[in-house]
Amino acid sequence: MEELPIIYIDKEELKEFCSQDLSEKEGISYEWEKEQVVHIKLNPSLHSFGRIGKVAFQRGDFPFPYGQSVPWIKDEFSYIVYVLDENTARVFEVVEGRLIEKKLYYIPSKDDLYSRSKGILEVNILESKRVMIVGLGSFGSQIAIELAKAGVGSFSLFDFDRIELHNLARHTCTIKDLGRLKTDAIYDAIVGKNPYAHVDKFPIDINKNIPLLNEEISKADIVICATDNNKSRFNISEELVKQQKLGIFGRAVTRAEGGDIFRYVPGGPCYCCLIGTEWYDTSAEEITNIGSGRRNGQIPAYVSDEDADAVVQVGLSSDIEPICNLMVKLTLMELSRGEDSGISCLEDELVYDYYMWANRRERRHVNWAPLPNAGNRPTILRWYGAYIKKVEDCPLCSHHIVLDEGEEYEAKLGEMTDMKDVD
Repeated sequence: MEELPIIYIDKEELKEFCSQDLSEKEGISYEWEKEQVVHIKLNPSLHSFGRIGKVAFQRGDFPFPYGQSVPWIKDEFSYIVYVLDENTARVFEVVEGRLIEKKLYYIPSKDDLYSRSKGILEVNILESKRVMIVGLGSFGSQIAIELAKAGVGSFSLFDFDRIELHNLARHTCTIKDLGRLKTDAIYDAIVGKNPYAHVDKFPIDINKNIPLLNEEISKADIVICATDNNKSRFNISEELVKQQKLGIFGRAVTRAEGGDIFRYVPGGPCYCCLIGTEWYDTSAEEITNIGSGRRNGQIPAYVSDEDADAVVQVGLSSDIEPICNLMVKLTLMELSRGEDSGISCLEDELVYDYYMWANRRERRHVNWAPLPNAGNRPTILRWYGAYIKKVEDCPLCSHHIVLDEGEEYEAKLGEMTDMKDVD
């Protein structure tokens, strides 16, 4: 049986303490109440739960006989940490003026944290990559956390919404996060998986701050668009074309009966080329909450909240996970492209611009073949890929068309699609 309390300390913070050539410094302990699990930190956490205590960091080994009363120790300290070197420390619990040594567990340093992924992913390469995620709903939140677990080292997060009750059925966040900005909650989730990740948070509407959007796209290695409105998709797509940056767009359709993914590769067809194709079904997209539906025009202003509630169409979390999973794989493949790793084989597999997935045989998939013995006919629970033709007179990516972002531009987009907003 494990000795209690179970105490963790971060090796990176031991390195930091030693590098500063300090003899002592005050730190913090965070204890999960009634569980006797303690995390000792040299630096305070941005957000935390549990009981907080004071910790004294001391340089050198414990100078007193074991169990001896130490008069200078004050009851205000919960623990004393003696730092021997950047890899080793001893921790003592303060009990009525006496120091009782406890077993110490180490959180690995940055170099070792994702060592188990080596051979499949080039973690050292991913550490230097920056991913921009616009929209931190049920899609963006899952994708952000999976990329953090893979070892991606830098993120920029965009979403102006807060966690609400209707989010909980599919979102990665929990009841504890209700009311919080999604950017703050997903920041915590990312650094909870990868404490060495650099995360920039932007709780803003990108459509109201295009210069910032464009600046952040310029810093990113890849941009993931998981928004719920076409205006943001066009703004992102236009800038991806201008800056020749990679982009991945994903969505679910009604009640997550299915979904699709579009990947923009510089020089290839853009998002506007995609929605201009006749076979691309833009109807029956998910309406996941009343507020979003009203903002996007899916729910007219004259419809009461009671009536609007009847048109909210939310699918299961398990239904969107296959779509999120492929978006993650596409992202990791692109970030690792050209590197010799276990994921390199996907470069010969994931070659399409557009991918379609169906979870159930209903609505627009009702006539698809049953999964058993479907043969070459389309069926559920199977990915289908397609190449998208680049449109010669596309208003976003054609070389001989000058974009007008005013009324003429909006009119052109309106002619090309009746596409409703997407979650």
